[in-house]
Amino acid sequence: MASRPAAPAWHLYVPKLYTVLQRGYGLADLRADLVAGLTVAIVALPLAMALAIASGTTPEKGLHTAIVAGFLISFLGGSRVQIGGPTAAFIPVVFVAIERFGYGGLILCTLLAGLMLIAAGLLRLGTLMKYMPKPVVTGFTAGIAVSIFSSQVKDLLGLSLDKVPAEFLARWEALVGALPSINPWAPAVAGASIAVIVVMRRWKPTSPSMLVAVLGASVFVAVANVPVETLAMRFPEGIPASLPTFAFPHIPFERTFELLPTAFTIAFLAGVESLLSAVVADGMTGGRHRSNCELVAQGVANCASALVGGLPATGAIARTATNIRAGARSPVAGMLHAAFLLAFMLVAAPAMGYVPLAALAGVLLIVAWNMAEIEAIKHLSRGPVGDQVVLWVTFVLTVAFDLTIAIEVGVVLAAFLFMHRMASVVAVDADARLDDEDDFGRPATPDQRADLPPGVEAYQVTGPLFFAVANRLDEVLDQFFSPPKVFILRLRLVPMIDASGVGAFTGFLERAHKLGIRVVLSGLQPQPRAVLARMHALDHPAIAADVAGFDAAVPVARGLVGSA
Repeated sequence: MASRPAAPAWHLYVPKLYTVLQRGYGLADLRADLVAGLTVAIVALPLAMALAIASGTTPEKGLHTAIVAGFLISFLGGSRVQIGGPTAAFIPVVFVAIERFGYGGLILCTLLAGLMLIAAGLLRLGTLMKYMPKPVVTGFTAGIAVSIFSSQVKDLLGLSLDKVPAEFLARWEALVGALPSINPWAPAVAGASIAVIVVMRRWKPTSPSMLVAVLGASVFVAVANVPVETLAMRFPEGIPASLPTFAFPHIPFERTFELLPTAFTIAFLAGVESLLSAVVADGMTGGRHRSNCELVAQGVANCASALVGGLPATGAIARTATNIRAGARSPVAGMLHAAFLLAFMLVAAPAMGYVPLAALAGVLLIVAWNMAEIEAIKHLSRGPVGDQVVLWVTFVLTVAFDLTIAIEVGVVLAAFLFMHRMASVVAVDADARLDDEDDFGRPATPDQRADLPPGVEAYQVTGPLFFAVANRLDEVLDQFFSPPKVFILRLRLVPMIDASGVGAFTGFLERAHKLGIRVVLSGLQPQPRAVLARMHALDHPAIAADVAGFDAAVPVARGLVGSA
C-alpha cells in the first residue's frame, strides 16, 4: 500500500485569509465580519490610547500600532479570528526601553523583535513556544499586572509628579512622596469609570463598556468643568487626524548588541501571547491555527509598526474573544477592525483631547485585574511545591527587576525542577519492567482491542505528563473521525504530573465533555492522583469512573455504553 505523501512545507505559512477565500466567502460572511470588526474597533479605541500613554508615549502611537499591525496580523496570520495590536504585556518593557534608549531605541528593538519572530516562524519554532511552563507564564503575567497598576497610580490619583521612574521601588518612593498633591476628582472619575465597566459587563457582557465609560467621563468632565488632567493638557499638540506616516527618528544602530535582550523579550512576549491567544480562539471556535504562519505574521506586523513609529504588537486575547463573541467568521473582521479604527481617528481626533487621563487609568486597572489571573494563581497554589516556587520567583523578579531576567530564571528553575522530579522517579522505579512500555498516546494492542465493545476506545499514556508533553494529550481526540462514547485513559505508566500536565488533562476532559464522551481512568498512580485531587481535576463531570487497571476498566466501559 502506497504511503500518503507528506504535505509540502509551504502550507505551514499559508495565511488563513487565503484558506477562507478559497473555500468561499459570501455576503452573509461579510456582514458578520463587518459587525464584529466594528465591535472590536469600539473596544480597541480607548484601549490603544491608554496602552500607549501607560508605555510612556503619545496616544496616536497606540492607534497607529492597532491600525497597521492589527491589519497585517489578520491579513497574514495563521488564525481565522485573531485580533492584533498593542497589549498590556508590553507596557513595562516599552516604558523601560524608552527610558533607557529613547524612542529611537524602542524602534530598533521592535524591528529586531520582528526579525526574530520571522526567523522563529521560518525555523518552525512555533510549536516549541507552546511548551512554556504554566507557572512561568502565570508568574510573569501577574507581575506585569502589578507593574501596570503601579504605572497608573499617578493618573489614578491625579498626582503632581513631573517624571515617574521606571524602576518599581523608585517609582513607589516617588509616588508616596507625591501623595500630598492628590486631586480628589481624579480617583472619583477613575472609580466611576471602573464602576460603569464592571456593571455593564455584568448587565450586558457584549456591550462596549470601556468606550461607554471613557465617553461618559469625557462628557462629564467637559460639561461640569471638572479640574482633572485630559489628553489635550498632557499632549497639547493633539492627536493627528491623518494616516500613519513614518517620521524617521534617530535609531542608535551602534547600540544594537546592547538592545538585543530587550528585543528578545519583546519577541518572546509577542510570540507567546499571540500563540496563547490563538489557542484560546481555537477553543472557542473549534478551529486550528497555524502557529508558524502566525509567528511570521507577528514579525512582519512588528517590523511594519516600527516603520510607522508604532509600538510592539501581538495577538490580544480579550479583543480576540470579543471578536469571536461578536460573530466573526474570518480574518476579514480583524482587517475591518483596523479600517474602522483609522476612520475613528480621522473623524474624531479633535474630540479625543477631552478624554480624562483618570478614566483611561481606570480602563487599565480593569485590564491589569484581568491579567492578574487570580483564579489561575489560586489553582497553581494547590499544586506541587516546586511549581509554586517557580510561580512566585517569576512573579517577584518580574515586579522588582526585569521581565527578561524573570523569564530566564523561571524557565531554568522549571527545568531543574523537572530534572529533580525525573531523578526521583527513576530512583523509585529502578527495578520496574521496561519491556511493556509503549509510546505516548499509543492505542490498545490488537489483543486488547478485541475485548473492547463497540463505541469504546482505549489509549495508554507513557511517561511523565509535564509541560513539555502536555499538549500531546489534547491531540488524542483529533485522531477519531467519529468520537467514541466511552474513552479509557490508561495512566499506569504515568509516574508524575505537574501543573501544566493538570492543565492539559483538564483540557482533554473539557473536550471530551463537549463531545459527549465518558472517560474512564485506569491505573492512576499515587503522585498524579494526589496532584489531580489537590487541584480538583478528578471532580470533572466527564470522568465516569476511576478504576485500578485496564481489566477492570473494560467491563465498566461496557456498562456505560449499554446505559447510554
